[in-house]
Amino acid sequence: MVAISVVALASALLLYITAGYPFLLRYLARRRPRPVRRGPLQPALSVIIPVYNGERFLEDKLRSVLALEYPKDRMEIIVVSDGSTDGTDEIAQRFAAQGVRLLRLPRGGKPAALNAAFEKTHGEILVLTDVRQILEPASVALLMENFSDPHVGAVSGELVIREGATDKEADIGLYWRFESWIRRNLSAIDSLFGATGPFYAIRRELVVPLPADILLDDMYLPLAAFFRGYRLVVDERARAYDYPTSLETEFRRKVRTLGGNYQILWAYPGLAGPQNRIWLHYMSYKFGRLLLPWLLIAIAAASFGLPHFWSGIFVAAQVLFYGMAVIDGWIPKDSRCKKLSSPARTFVVMMAATVAGLSVFFVPARSLWRVTSAGKLS
Repeated sequence: MVAISVVALASALLLYITAGYPFLLRYLARRRPRPVRRGPLQPALSVIIPVYNGERFLEDKLRSVLALEYPKDRMEIIVVSDGSTDGTDEIAQRFAAQGVRLLRLPRGGKPAALNAAFEKTHGEILVLTDVRQILEPASVALLMENFSDPHVGAVSGELVIREGATDKEADIGLYWRFESWIRRNLSAIDSLFGATGPFYAIRRELVVPLPADILLDDMYLPLAAFFRGYRLVVDERARAYDYPTSLETEFRRKVRTLGGNYQILWAYPGLAGPQNRIWLHYMSYKFGRLLLPWLLIAIAAASFGLPHFWSGIFVAAQVLFYGMAVIDGWIPKDSRCKKLSSPARTFVVMMAATVAGLSVFFVPARSLWRVTSAGKLS
C-alpha cells in the first residue's frame, strides 16, 4: 500500500536524521578521531569586525578585543562600518589611539564590506567576528594554536549562549548547544561544513572574493579551503559569549541561513558528490535538515491513507503535537505543559523557516537580511 510505504520511509528518514545520525556521528568521533596537532604559534593576524549600526555593542566588543592575551604588535583591528547611520563610526574612532582602524564604506551589504576589508589586511591569519559577541581574553591565542597543524585551514571558536530569560530563549539556547555538539564531533572526524560565523579564523592565503549576494560568508569562505584539502575545525576552548535571541529573531535568521544553504549547494555542487570526502555527513546533516519539513508533510498527508486503526493513531499524535505548538503562547509560564509545548513550538518554527528559506530562489537574496537591535544583520 502506497500510504504505508510513504509513512514508513519518511518516518525512517526522520528518525535517522534527528536521532540515528547523531548516534552514528558520536560513534565515529570516538572510534576514529583525527586530533589537531596544536602548538604555540603567534602569527600576525587581522581582526575584522563588520558592523552596521552597532553602537549598542561596539564599545564592549572593542574592549574585549583589546583585552586579548595576544601580542599587540602582532595584531591589527579593523572595524568595517557598512554605511552605519548611528554612533558606530564615532565609537570606533575613539579607539584609534589604541590601534583600532575604521574602514567606513557606503552601504553595500556584508559580503562587499568583507571584500573591502580583505584588501586592507596585512595579517597571515584573519579573525572574523561580529559586533555582539564578547571574546574571552585567551580565545584568539587558543585559535592560533590550531594553525600549527598545516592541514587546518580555518578554526571556529565556541559560541556560548547566555542563559535565556524565557522558555523560548532557553529552547533556542538548547538548540544551539546541540548544534555545537554536532560541530565538535564533525571536527573530531575531519571538518565542519563552514565556520561559526560570529567568531572564526582563516588563513589569509585561502581567502577568496565573496559573491555580492551570498548569504553565508561563513560557509562560502571556509568551504573554498575545504575543497583545497584543508580541514575546518572547532576549538571549544576558544570562547565567545552571545546573548539569547527571541524565537521571532531566530526564525528570520534561520530563513536566511537555510536559504543560504541552498545557495551554498549551488556554489559548491561537489558537496553532494564524490569530491566531498565526508559526503555521508553532509547528506545526513546539512542536506538532511533541508529534507525534514518535507518528510513531516509526507507523513501528515499519507497518514490519512493508512488502515483505520493506524490512521487514527498517527493523525491524533500529529494533531496533539502541532496543537501544542500553536497554543504555546497562551500556556502559563509556570505550567508543566510549557515544558512540552515550548520545544514543540520551537521545532515547528524551525521547520517553517526551512520551507521559507526557499524564497531565496524567488526574491533578491539581500532581502533576507534583517537588521536586529543587536547591531548586526540576522
